[in-house]
Amino acid sequence: MHIPDAFIPIWQGGIYWIIALIFVILAVRWAKNEMSEEKLPLVAVLAAGIFALQSFNLPVSMGTSGHLVGGALAAIVLGSPFAAVFILTMVLIVQAVLFGDGGITTMGANIINMGVIGGFVGYYSFKGLMKTTKSMPVSGFVAAWLACLIPACACAVEMFLAGTFPLKEGLIAMGLYHAAIGVIEGIVTVAAIYLITSVRPDLVDTGVKPIKGGVQTA
Repeated sequence: MHIPDAFIPIWQGGIYWIIALIFVILAVRWAKNEMSEEKLPLVAVLAAGIFALQSFNLPVSMGTSGHLVGGALAAIVLGSPFAAVFILTMVLIVQAVLFGDGGITTMGANIINMGVIGGFVGYYSFKGLMKTTKSMPVSGFVAAWLACLIPACACAVEMFLAGTFPLKEGLIAMGLYHAAIGVIEGIVTVAAIYLITSVRPDLVDTGVKPIKGGVQTA
């Protein structure tokens, strides 16, 4: 999922950077307006947790890799898709600059895939499903699964547009791997939401609240 520098032409990477920067600016604005001192530790914990989750890379064919994303978790817990953009951008910068995981010229694409697409798909899928299912585990699991699968497919399309590998083979490779990885992401996301809402429900905006033996809608 972390696209290296050589996988996308510089001019395409520049376009992705411009799009990503628009969302990053909006995410910084969100952070200034919504992130209180009480939420700072939660943001730090989410960033560290997502960084750790993404460290477990599984090789995918054609030189790519698969891993958990974490965009849905950040967006759901903090109540905004821009929270995912904010946290994932910080994580991706550290990974690229300090660990060489993902390129600098391709960071715009990586932010779009994992932060923007992952965050928006995860957040709005969760909100929509909560209205219909009234179940946090079901909504959280499906939202996190989609927020892992769809960014992976977007990455495959970007690789096709860059001429790196064919569209069909890319979608199959990235899609199948991340459909499986998304199951793990769904389980981790539901568990994390449950634990956070159980310990500090005052800090989160998930639409659920803890009850004895489980969680329910607010």
